[in-house]
Amino acid sequence: MIHPSAIVSPKAKLGANVKIGPFSIVHDNVDIGDNTVIESHCEIGYPSALAGDRPLVIGANTLIRSHSIFYAGSTFGERLMTGHRVTVREGTVAGVNLQLGTLCDLQGDCTIGDYVRFHSNVHIGKMSKVGNFVWIFPYVVLTNDPHPPSSVLQGCEIGDFAAVATMTVVLPGVKVGAHSLVAAHSMVGKDVAPSTVVGGAPAKYLCDTVKIKLKDGTDRPAYPWTTHFRRGYPDSVTAGWDAPAE
Repeated sequence: MIHPSAIVSPKAKLGANVKIGPFSIVHDNVDIGDNTVIESHCEIGYPSALAGDRPLVIGANTLIRSHSIFYAGSTFGERLMTGHRVTVREGTVAGVNLQLGTLCDLQGDCTIGDYVRFHSNVHIGKMSKVGNFVWIFPYVVLTNDPHPPSSVLQGCEIGDFAAVATMTVVLPGVKVGAHSLVAAHSMVGKDVAPSTVVGGAPAKYLCDTVKIKLKDGTDRPAYPWTTHFRRGYPDSVTAGWDAPAE
């Protein structure tokens, strides 16, 4: 279960059936849940003064793909899944079934809810707050410094079920409301009301989300997306969502 070339600290806590791939390193202050797979060339629990004595806790049934690095001092719920070459800094607290695409960069000191989906090359700045069932698409950046460079940190806040489309920048302190949609290539400098669509640079109100129709020939509303999209979510979760539109 542990490759001969891997280095695993005797102080690390490994659950049942944990697999550690070639040339990976697991440091002292680490707690890895049952049935977790860590692929090759990963570094897990990288020591950091910013982490203090906080361990890195990884929930059960996790998959961390190759060349990823997780610093000490973060906590993840079960069924974490990453792409390749992910970086996660200290102080990240995430819920169940977070998915991190290849080359995601989480700068730490942030909170992330359950069933959140980050596509590839997403950057999450310190002090960010991401709700449950949020979708953040490739090359999105959540910023935190209102007048760089400075020591002032104002994290963004993304509400439950919101979607932030590709290549968008959300500026420091901005709150994106629940069930909202931020269009691609946007620069969001003002709060986004729940269940609305914004877009542009700077982003402006475009319409309410109910105005957007699915491009599948049915003319059904595309939002809330929970009325028609269930892939990847357990039945126990989607049973509480609205029934699909007729």
